[in-house]
Amino acid sequence: MAAIVKETGSIKQAVILINGINDGKFPRLLSRILQKLHLKDEHSFNEEEKEKLQGALSLEKQDLRLVLETVSFILEQAAYYNMKPTALQQQLENIHLSQEKAEAFAQAWTNMGQDIVEKLRQSTFAPKKLDKIGFCLNLEMGHSTQAKVKSPLAVLELGINSDDSEKTEKILVEFNHGELLEFYNKLETIQAQLDSLT
Repeated sequence: MAAIVKETGSIKQAVILINGINDGKFPRLLSRILQKLHLKDEHSFNEEEKEKLQGALSLEKQDLRLVLETVSFILEQAAYYNMKPTALQQQLENIHLSQEKAEAFAQAWTNMGQDIVEKLRQSTFAPKKLDKIGFCLNLEMGHSTQAKVKSPLAVLELGINSDDSEKTEKILVEFNHGELLEFYNKLETIQAQLDSLT
């Protein structure tokens, strides 16, 4: 498997900081980050907790931020690739994380990894989703300057909903004759591709 974490300058700095964290405190930090990893709009620690954590881990504010972001990134990558704990540990040792810290990651991933992967699968990554579709087709048969005009106009109504809102936002899209034909052709192409998959 390819490396999930590349040794960039910031990763190297984060590894030095993580290796310096007390071995007894680090598993609790991992556990807390894992508990909230699947929540899109919520940080693992609020500002007050971060201040206490700075003191407890003897880290400067920017160093703590780098550690939290790096640990979260590693765990997100582990979830994305659905890694086995031993593979995770090996990859972390390859970027020079101490054996104790790499083992702590592997142990935390053993305890909570599958649960996190499942929760991430169930959550939607898009902030909004298509909830409803409606349409209306108007056919203009003529007007004052041209008596025999047949000009179709389609109006597509899309209902967009976000997870955190009960309200559905409506978007209206109008298609003239040429746009309507192009849209119809694209739909036929998509349908043909879907049919070939089944």
